[in-house]
Amino acid sequence: MKSISQLTDFYYKTLYPVLQELEEEREALKKKIIRFAVIYALVAAFAGWIFLEYAHANMDTMLFYLFAVFVIGATLYKFIIKEYKSDFKEKIIAPLIHELDENLDYFPNLHVQEGYFTRSRLFTSRPDRVSGNDYIRGKIDGVDIEFSDLHAEKKHKDSKSRTTWTTIFQGLFIVSEFNKHFKSQTVVLPDRAQRTFGDFIGNWLQANNFSRNELVKMDNPAFEKEFVVYSNDQVEARYILTHTMMQKLLNYQKQTKHPLYVSFVGGNIYLAIDYDKDLFEASVFHSLLKYKIAMEYLKTLHLAVGVIEELKLNQKLWSKL
Repeated sequence: MKSISQLTDFYYKTLYPVLQELEEEREALKKKIIRFAVIYALVAAFAGWIFLEYAHANMDTMLFYLFAVFVIGATLYKFIIKEYKSDFKEKIIAPLIHELDENLDYFPNLHVQEGYFTRSRLFTSRPDRVSGNDYIRGKIDGVDIEFSDLHAEKKHKDSKSRTTWTTIFQGLFIVSEFNKHFKSQTVVLPDRAQRTFGDFIGNWLQANNFSRNELVKMDNPAFEKEFVVYSNDQVEARYILTHTMMQKLLNYQKQTKHPLYVSFVGGNIYLAIDYDKDLFEASVFHSLLKYKIAMEYLKTLHLAVGVIEELKLNQKLWSKL
């Protein structure tokens, strides 16, 4: 696997000319979108005024009209930028992934299977809708890995049968082989209870979380401050979460700079990094030539694939042979 510095060299030496062409396309697209937005807003406002003035629409009807205007506008926006986004992924993201490691395959319109999300036990709510993109899979140092952007949502209906959706998780979802054999289910979650309510109340809330298995207290204060562990086997949880593994998860969490969820289920390790946005999408209103934007793409890719090296998942142990 290539380093960040090697990827950066490739990005600017090989991909930069292509990026400059895409930047011209982006500038033209931005002007097109602004013109479209102005015309669309004027037409929608005029139609809304006629609707209100002559059809005597009530508040509920006007709210529905505004919602329809928003949905139609968002749909048209996605259609307008579709080709540009596709070009960016084909000409920039795909070569970057191949350069990172030639054993990786990239499928921009697919995502990690919903079954993996459910099987991970990371979230207690079962999703009613799962979407995503930028699916990457392959074998790094003999270890199978796959990851993608993932958005899992829960459906709700109110007393008037109106449907709303809430996000269970949105971010980067990673599945990889684990290098130890185990039969239990162990889940490592961000420790929000102790951070919010303090040690006494936080510990009580954690111990009485009836949607989870038994609370496992670890003998690493730094790890306990950041994470809470649940498992259906106390002994095996500690077998998995050695002092070395706990430190590596702490280091990995610092690299992500985002909430990190980890589970060990069915011979796999699952990691969910909460970004609350699509990660490999081309910017429309910000220059593609900015160093900060380039580094965000590079670091995210390296972070996802680097989990194998960071957690030493490529070190096969006798119990996994």
